Amino acid sequence: MYLGLDLGTSELKALLLADDHRIVGVARAPLTVQRPHPLWSEQAPAQWWQALEQVMAQLREAHGEALSAVRAIGLSGQMHGATLLDAAGEVLRPAILWNDGRSGAQCEALARAVPRLGDIAGNLAMPGFTAPKLLWVREHEPEIFARVARVLLPKDWLRFMLSGEAVSEMSDAAGTLWLDVGARDWSDELLAATGLTRAHMPRLVEGSEVSALLKPELAARWGMPGGVKIAGGAGDNAASAVGMGLVEPGQGFVSLGTSGVVFVSTDRFLPNPAQAMHAFCHALPKRWHQMSVMLSAASAVSWAAKAFKFADEAALLEAAALVPSAQRERCPLFLPYLSGERSPHNNPDAQGVLFGLTHAHGPAEIAYAVVEGVSFGLRDGLDTLRLPEGALALVGGGARSAWWSQLLADILEVPLTLGEGGEAGGALGAARLAWLADGGTLEAVCTPPAVRQRFEPRTAGAEGHRARHARFRALYLSLRHSFQLLSAG
Repeated sequence: MYLGLDLGTSELKALLLADDHRIVGVARAPLTVQRPHPLWSEQAPAQWWQALEQVMAQLREAHGEALSAVRAIGLSGQMHGATLLDAAGEVLRPAILWNDGRSGAQCEALARAVPRLGDIAGNLAMPGFTAPKLLWVREHEPEIFARVARVLLPKDWLRFMLSGEAVSEMSDAAGTLWLDVGARDWSDELLAATGLTRAHMPRLVEGSEVSALLKPELAARWGMPGGVKIAGGAGDNAASAVGMGLVEPGQGFVSLGTSGVVFVSTDRFLPNPAQAMHAFCHALPKRWHQMSVMLSAASAVSWAAKAFKFADEAALLEAAALVPSAQRERCPLFLPYLSGERSPHNNPDAQGVLFGLTHAHGPAEIAYAVVEGVSFGLRDGLDTLRLPEGALALVGGGARSAWWSQLLADILEVPLTLGEGGEAGGALGAARLAWLADGGTLEAVCTPPAVRQRFEPRTAGAEGHRARHARFRALYLSLRHSFQLLSAG
């Protein structure tokens, strides 16, 4: 039996996986985000541990026998978060999360300090990454920066609490801007640019390797055996790919979660920082991946559902689906940049926009515009990547809507597939990495799920989508300077 722990932004999920690929049990605990100032996004690590205790208690009550047979734990989690510890291992401040946008000025400073940044790290300096967050802390909270002894990513802080060991792995470390992604090692040059050294960093392992052992007192409390291994694990997207068996070059997925992701596996380091595309290590040795990330995907639909008084996200999607095809070209355009944007614009100042409203537009037309705008944002990201080989798997909460899934296939002009158990996401991938760390083979562990539904891009309406996408892109370009002025004001 293997346990996958996935530390997301809105919940912590635990999944028990048997060695015949059965998902034996799942437990969840909610998480909340604090936004004390504009652009800020933080969580207290103590909340993560409280959530972990909750899911372990749920599993022990419902699946105690399975829990007692666990041989290894895998970890997955939200990437880029800065969890700062002092010399005693105590947390110094709330963790600054992946969708925090406060460090735009520090990104510019880091890019000037290290002109080779994109070549080393495979990515542009963006506020989402960890390194600019530390520059912000050094500038604005110098008393805290002076006490920083260790910087850990969110899931790696959980590992520290589970084992007492400070360890990270390649896929998550690649999202810090401190890793030489091609060499799969910390970069002394990038660390020095933020006033840090290797001493501040956890040691590195591959995601499928053993990183540490579970503390005996925790094993006893949760009804688990002694000597439970903890795998290196993965950042959330790499873990999701492992969970779907997407580990070979050209395989990939689209995620309609809080953020929107297009992910394609590669067999070598292929950076494209000029278009704000991310090039990261995969969770397995000698594998990498390309990824585009938009900051507001399903979260934009959630915002619109509340703002325009729909009962919930499903009601908004139902309303959008009822807009006749002939009327869609007259719907408003929606720029989904509610939290700024990463790929392909690298613009923390970008904002959400509803453009072209008239008396003829009601909630349904606005609903369509929002869903379409998120889909256009994903198409912008796809256009920065190597073309996938075949279909892309579709995951995330938004994938529950067959109508949105078909619209997205039409706009991306790529087939999309829904697999059985795709909702398990990063937690399943984490459990599989635990299985690999316990001696499982790649062929036996990383099997693809059965395809439940396939969405082929339709030729009818394709020209209309392309025309509206062109107007969508032109609208952003025309407003880019205005976004900057609004932010400066």
